Amino acid sequence: MTTTHDYDAIVIGAGAGGLFTAARLAHRGYRTLVVERLDKVGGRASTTEIDGFKVNDGAIVIEVGGITQQTCEEVGAKFEIREPSPPILYRIGGKDVDVTGGGWGFLLGKLTRQGAKLVKGIGAARNDSGLPEDELSTADWVRKYTKNEGVHGIFRNMCASVFAVGSEELPARVFLTYFTRKSAFKRFGFHPDGTIGLWNALAEAFVGHGGDLWLSSEVGQIHVEGGAVTGVTLTRAGNRQTVTAPIVVSDIGPFATLDLAGRDAFDDEYVALVEQRNRPCAMIAVNFASEEPLIEAPGMLSFAQTSRLAYLANFTGTCPEMAPPGWHLYVGTSVPEPAIGDFDEAAETALLFQELRDNIDGFDEKARVLSTTITRDGWPPQRAVAGFDLPHTTEVTGLWNVGDAVKEYANGGTTACAETAQLVVDEIASAFPRA
Repeated sequence: MTTTHDYDAIVIGAGAGGLFTAARLAHRGYRTLVVERLDKVGGRASTTEIDGFKVNDGAIVIEVGGITQQTCEEVGAKFEIREPSPPILYRIGGKDVDVTGGGWGFLLGKLTRQGAKLVKGIGAARNDSGLPEDELSTADWVRKYTKNEGVHGIFRNMCASVFAVGSEELPARVFLTYFTRKSAFKRFGFHPDGTIGLWNALAEAFVGHGGDLWLSSEVGQIHVEGGAVTGVTLTRAGNRQTVTAPIVVSDIGPFATLDLAGRDAFDDEYVALVEQRNRPCAMIAVNFASEEPLIEAPGMLSFAQTSRLAYLANFTGTCPEMAPPGWHLYVGTSVPEPAIGDFDEAAETALLFQELRDNIDGFDEKARVLSTTITRDGWPPQRAVAGFDLPHTTEVTGLWNVGDAVKEYANGGTTACAETAQLVVDEIASAFPRA
């Protein structure tokens, strides 16, 4: 049985990029349908309840004061993000150091006498002439100034936390552009319902503007005729349905979009570029709880002397609602080596657990492990390595991509998704203006 529906725009995927896009479209008056194969919103940045704990599936922090908050305010979505104070501490020489307000100089000065040289190098990157060539990795750029392992650990863990790759895999040009010209997550926080709380708020605003959200529904084909999108075919509640629309926005990544539309709809150069840059990153996360505090940091705790453990996050320091009464909820994450391509899952997971034991007194006795998740391949923390992203436009009229595979240069995470959504919706409004 086939049912046909008609919309102005279809958004495939209710992840961060999809919901930011859909909320903006509906707010502008486009009759918009969001199709999501899962039974909840948020995609790789959602939340799962485990025994009363609100455990985040991927993204854990939300930027405050940037494009994400601006989007919510524009479309009328509740923005209930709580900021920890201080937002992040750095464990240096066995002490948790607050560098709030001190910047790079204060942080690096705690680690090495060469800190001033590094700060000068970072400052030079504020001008185009001070940015290194694309081929130089972040790790190699740091080596130009110091061999100090603590400094390398800080940079490695910053790369892991923001971009889900190691400092050997991230171009220094990307790192320096992010920290000198982008928002660089100076302010961030947690949602008391877990990260899904933000996506539920966006979905509520989207529906309030007349949008339709179909969960547990999967698109099987994007229809292209004469070089232009005409709609999609999907399966919902066991029924095959056709939805027509002149606009389709995909939040499932360009590689998967190729499969849905068919490679014949695109020129060979674009197909080759998508296949070449289909290099998802990887991350390992251990979610755990305890009946007594395990770290003093009210938000994030990063490290200078770890080889895998990038950071710990203390959710219940600001959002006690994320755990049953009397419990504390945490996550520890690592990026494997290599973060792109194949790696030994068992060995990398064991390394993360060992560093949790090394940095949390009594971890084995006090911590209750709720889940250990490995995000990679088709379900990665980032679909593309920053600096090697694909364009959000396609040569198919009416077809766009959003999300972390088509992010703007030197951006990352959900903030990048919000940024690409704004760009795409502005282009849609120009190409398909509302009457």
